[in-house]
Amino acid sequence: MSDITPEQGAGNLLLNCAKARSGNRLLIVYEPEELGYYDAASVDIVAQAARDLNLFTTKMRVGFSAINPTLSEDLLEQMQMADIVLFLARLGDQLRFSQMPKGKTIIVCFALSRDMFSSGFANGHHDAFLQLRDAVNTVLANASQVHVTCPNGTDFHGKPMMNLTPSGDTTILRFPMSVFTPVPAHSFSGCVALPGFLTGTGSQFYDDYTIHFDRQVWALLDEGRLAGFEGAANDVARAEAHYDKVAAQFGIDRNFVHSWHAGIHPGCGYPWEASENFERWGGAAFGNPRILHFHTCGAYAPGEISWNVIDPTVVVDGLTLWDNGYFHAERLPQGPEILTRFPCAAQLFANPDRNIGFRRIA
Repeated sequence: MSDITPEQGAGNLLLNCAKARSGNRLLIVYEPEELGYYDAASVDIVAQAARDLNLFTTKMRVGFSAINPTLSEDLLEQMQMADIVLFLARLGDQLRFSQMPKGKTIIVCFALSRDMFSSGFANGHHDAFLQLRDAVNTVLANASQVHVTCPNGTDFHGKPMMNLTPSGDTTILRFPMSVFTPVPAHSFSGCVALPGFLTGTGSQFYDDYTIHFDRQVWALLDEGRLAGFEGAANDVARAEAHYDKVAAQFGIDRNFVHSWHAGIHPGCGYPWEASENFERWGGAAFGNPRILHFHTCGAYAPGEISWNVIDPTVVVDGLTLWDNGYFHAERLPQGPEILTRFPCAAQLFANPDRNIGFRRIA
C-alpha cells in the first residue's frame, strides 16, 4: 500500500469513518499513556489531523474505571457540545453497548498507538471494511449451516439467527472496522478449543482477569450454553472455578454464551507480546482473521469472559470463507467488486499481517 503514514491513518478515521467536515466540533476523549493502553502519540496525531481539516477540536482526559464505568456529568456536557466524539480510551469500548447521547457521531478507536496508525490496519479505506462486513452479514443471514473448526480441535456448528437491526450490535462506530455483526450463539453447539487461557471481554476488569492452563482445554457449547470443559482435571477445575467467581462477582448468568464473531481485517496485526498485557491484547487483536472470539458469562453483549479460537476455518453452506485463519474476502458474492473498488484493501488481503502477539503460534 502507498501512503501508509500515521497522518493518512488519522485522515481515514476522520474523513471516511467520522465523515468529518470543516467546522465540525470534535471531542477527543483519551486516557493517559501511563495507564499502559493507548499511547500519547495517537492522540496528538489525530488532533493535528483534525486541525488540518479545520475541525474545532477539544481534548478531554479521562481515567479508567475497572468496574462499573460511567459517563461523568462533565463528560456528558462536553459530548453534548460536540458533533463527533472519538474515544481513545477504554471507557468508550466498555460502554459501547450502553446508552450514549443521541444525535452524535461516536467512535471507539482500536488503533492504540502511532505504529498502529502507521499500519495497514488504520490505512485500509474504512468504507472497504464496512462493505466487507455487510457482505459477510448478508451471507450469514441467508445461511442454513455454519461449521467452524481449528487445528486445536474446535468443532461447532449451527444455523445463524442473525439480528441485523440496530439492537443486534452496538450503534457506536468502530475504527478500524474489523468484525462482522456478532452471531447469536443460541443455535450453535459443539466444542471450542481454548488457546491456553481464558480472558475478559473488555466490559469490566477484575482480579485474575486472565487465567492460564497447563494443557489443551475445550469448552463445550450446547445451544448457547456452557456445558462444561474437557481437558486435564486441574485445568478443568481452574476453568470452572473462574466461571464461578466471575459470575458470582457480577451476579450474572454463569453459563450463558451470547455470541461470536471472527476478524475481517488482514491489517490488524498485534505488534506486542500478548502476555505482557492481556487486557490490551483483548481490546486490539480480535479483528485479525486468525482470531474467532466468543462473548460468554452473562446474558448480554459482550459478557465478561471471552473464548478465543486461533486460526479458525469457517464454512458457510459449503463455502469456506475463513481457512486456517485466512479470510477469503474474494469468495464473498460481492467480494471481488469490493476489492477492485478498494485496491488498498486488496493489497492487505494479498499480504496479511499474521502477527497476533504469540511467538509460539506463528
